[in-house]
Amino acid sequence: MLVVSLSGSPSLQSRSAGLLEWSRRWLSARGVEVVSFGVRDFAAEDLLYGRFDSPQVVELAKRVRAADGLLVATPVYKAAYSGALKTLLDLLPERALAHQVVLPLATAGSPAHLLALDYALKPVLAALKAEEVLQGVFADDRQTRYEEGRLVLSEELEQRLDAALEQFYQALARRPRHLEPGQLEQQLLGARWSI
Repeated sequence: MLVVSLSGSPSLQSRSAGLLEWSRRWLSARGVEVVSFGVRDFAAEDLLYGRFDSPQVVELAKRVRAADGLLVATPVYKAAYSGALKTLLDLLPERALAHQVVLPLATAGSPAHLLALDYALKPVLAALKAEEVLQGVFADDRQTRYEEGRLVLSEELEQRLDAALEQFYQALARRPRHLEPGQLEQQLLGARWSI
């Protein structure tokens, strides 16, 4: 299984990126390959001028197309996900998330922004034709802290994130495997037939 991890935080060290790293380790321990991208990986000019042909954007689109799922995390600013993440999502093809399961994650300064996932980010993921967008995980500043460069989660948040990742993992496992062009023909030609 292949998952693309997408960080919407422009900060070097952020709580939302920390949630992604925590999730990456969780999935990797179960044999899932996770390829990570962040808005910081893309030239600001490519994002602002909508350069669909940027090599980094083309690579992201290729990886997303090949993936079984997407983990996307964002800080919440002024009751919405990051603008940098929006510009990056706008550069993906119209049906970029077709046949994929998506787990959104968000962090904010207070629980007042709890609904930002449902009312801001999920509609964009649906517009990209995500097959299944899971409930998602929201964390406020009281539930996370950095210690020695590593994100530490509250016990309650860790339980919620574990449950969400388990649901994500199960959704990935039940996804039908799509055949590459010509793969079915090769399997039929190589099969042993008996009557």
